[in-house]
Amino acid sequence: MTDAVEPVRVDSWLWAIRVYKTRSAATTACRAGHVRVGGERTKAAQTVKPGDEVRVRMSGFDRILIVRQTLSKRVGAPVATTAYDDRTPPREPGAMIAVRDRGAGRPTKRERREIDRLRGRDAENS
Repeated sequence: MTDAVEPVRVDSWLWAIRVYKTRSAATTACRAGHVRVGGERTKAAQTVKPGDEVRVRMSGFDRILIVRQTLSKRVGAPVATTAYDDRTPPREPGAMIAVRDRGAGRPTKRERREIDRLRGRDAENS
């Protein structure tokens, strides 16, 4: 581990705390604009220090991480979780998806209305 006050590249830090599996994946995310430091899009070479806010866009939502400790080498998961504060708000439960058994045949009119209601397409809106 490095000294806690030494600035570290953001892609290296995200890899070290196990947000990304590889450093090249972290670099690619920075290039694509999925990583923000202090609200600004960042390049992979930008440094982070304790107290910085890092937002990472993953799977359609933002993870908000506050840097507690800078790490340049990958560490075990228990140590990695001590290097940041996770301020990510809890996700809303996903929408229900209508699933029919394979081979069930064409849906009846009643079943089709239930499927439309689940998908938020009421008959009055059509």
